[in-house]
Amino acid sequence: MGADALRFMQITDLQRVLEIEKKTYDYPWSGGIFRDCLDVGYCCLVYQRQDKVMGYGVMSVAAGESHILNICVDADGQRNGIGRQLLLRLLEMAQKLGAECSFLEVRPSNLAAVKLYESEGFLELAVRKNYYPSAEGKEDALVMRKKFAD
Repeated sequence: MGADALRFMQITDLQRVLEIEKKTYDYPWSGGIFRDCLDVGYCCLVYQRQDKVMGYGVMSVAAGESHILNICVDADGQRNGIGRQLLLRLLEMAQKLGAECSFLEVRPSNLAAVKLYESEGFLELAVRKNYYPSAEGKEDALVMRKKFAD
């Protein structure tokens, strides 16, 4: 594969996905979590540049709602629109699967992600206290929602 591509994640992508996950997050998902997401049929995408996975996204869809569970881009690919492309493709898939809205949680300290989500129509809905583990104990999560047009 020579050009950039968004495609469905495969089990063979997990080694690279875990490399990115561990480099990016202090509290990364395990390989088991990613395998479970693939096994149950969640929407799992990767962004591939040349022959290298540069980012990924995971989303569940059920009962008319989608939940964006994880979007992550390798440090070498950040600030190049990869996260936005993953987000937009996941939202497109959610709508095709009948979702009326999409939810996500994000660390308030992740300003780049918060700005991305707001720029794509997500609004803050609530705050989950002490949701994420952090070096200081726990960090809150912003719960954000985007409603899709009828």
